[in-house]
Amino acid sequence: MSKKVIVIGAGAGGMMAAGHAAELGAEVILLEKTDHPGKKILISGNGRCNISHNRPLESFIAQYGINGRFLYSAFSRFFREELQQFLRRYGVETITKPEGKIYPASQNAREVVRAFEAYLADHKVTLLLNTGVNHINVENGVVVSVRTLTTIYPCDAVILATGGSSHPQTGSTGDGYRMAAELGHKIVKIRPGLVPLKVKEAALAKNMMGASLQSVRATAFQCAAGEISTGLIPPQDTGMGISGKKPKLPVIESRTGDAIITHFGLSGPIILEMSLAIVDALAKGPVSVNIDLKPEISELQLRSLLQQEFNLHSKREYQTILKSFLTSKVLDTFVILSGIDAAKPASQINASERDRIAALMKSLRFNIEGPFSMATAMVTAGGVSLDEIDPKTMASKIISGLYFCGEVMDIDAGTGGYNLQAAFSTGYVAGESAAS
Repeated sequence: MSKKVIVIGAGAGGMMAAGHAAELGAEVILLEKTDHPGKKILISGNGRCNISHNRPLESFIAQYGINGRFLYSAFSRFFREELQQFLRRYGVETITKPEGKIYPASQNAREVVRAFEAYLADHKVTLLLNTGVNHINVENGVVVSVRTLTTIYPCDAVILATGGSSHPQTGSTGDGYRMAAELGHKIVKIRPGLVPLKVKEAALAKNMMGASLQSVRATAFQCAAGEISTGLIPPQDTGMGISGKKPKLPVIESRTGDAIITHFGLSGPIILEMSLAIVDALAKGPVSVNIDLKPEISELQLRSLLQQEFNLHSKREYQTILKSFLTSKVLDTFVILSGIDAAKPASQINASERDRIAALMKSLRFNIEGPFSMATAMVTAGGVSLDEIDPKTMASKIISGLYFCGEVMDIDAGTGGYNLQAAFSTGYVAGESAAS
C-alpha cells in the first residue's frame, strides 16, 4: 500500500514536495486555498522569477544569517544544479545574470509554474483548488487526517507548505503558523522582511518622492537621527549575508547601492535588505538611517570639489551649482535643508556654508517610524522554530508524520533567489521523507 500524503499549500515548496512524494510512489493530495497554484512564484522577481543564485555554497548559506546552517543537508540533496536540471526536463532553460541571479531564460515566471503543473500531472497528484485547511488531526502524537470546511482527508503524513504572511493575496495569510501552534510547535515572532520603511519626517520624504538615489551608502543606527555619529560608519558594507565582522552598536547595518525615497519614507534594494535588522532594532529603541549621497569621496574631498565648482562658476546661483551633484527630485528639498538662499551667487558662499552643504550630502538623515505593512513585505521572517524540525528530513520533532517546507519555517534571506531555492530544496526533502 502506498503512503497517503497531504500537502497543504501549492506554492514553490508545496508543489515540489507533492510532485516528489508522488514520484516516489505516494498517493498525494495537494490542497490549495486559492484558485491557482504558484501564485507567489508568479509575482517573484517582478514576474521574472529569480529562482536561485550562483554564489558558492558557503556564501549562499550566509545569506540566511545564523539559521542558514539548517539548510546544509537539504542543499546537499537538491540545490540549484538539480533545480535547473528539473526545469530543463520540462522545457525551461535558465540564464545567469552578471550579478549572479538565476532566471528562466524567458524571464517569465509562468513557465516555472507550468513546469510544476506538468510535474504534478505526470505523477498523478490530486490538486484541489479553493480548498482551505482548518485543522490537522492528530491521535497519540501521530498525524491521522486533515480537515477542511467540508471534508476530512485521512492520511499517513502531512506536509505544511502554507508560506508566510506576506502578499496575502497569494494565499499566504499565516494559516500554517496557527496550525503548527495548535499542535504544540513554537512560533518564532513573525516580522516583515524585505519591506519598505516609514519615516517620521513624512513631509520631507513626500517632497522628495520618487527620487532614485544611485550608489549611495545607507547606514542604520540604534539612536535618533540627531544623535548619529558619522565617524562610526564602517568602511565596508556589513549586514546579514555579508562577510566580515558585525558592526558595534549603535551601527546596525551599512550597505552601498541604490535606494528610493517614497511618499512615506524609504525603499529600494539596500533599504529592503536592511529592513529586517531595522524592524528588530525598533523593538529595542529608536532607529535612524543616515544616507551618504557621495560615498565614493570623503567629506574633505567633497568640500574641495564644491569649492572648485563655486570658483569656476562664481556667478551662477547656488541651486544651479547643485544640479551637477544631486538628482532633480532631491535638489529643492536639499536647498531648504541647507538653509542657504537658492538664488545666492556661488561667489558669496562662505566656508561655513560650503562645509554645511558637504556635511548634508554626506549625512541625509531620517528617523524610522516603522515598517510598511506586512502585506507589502517580500518575505516573512520568523515562523516554526527550526529547533523543532529535523534538518535531514524536515520532519517535526513533536508530531510524527508532520513535515515542513518553505517560508512557514523560521528561515529567510535577502533578495537574489535565496528564498525560492530554500523552498524548492526543503520541499524536495519533505516530499521524499513523507513518502518513504
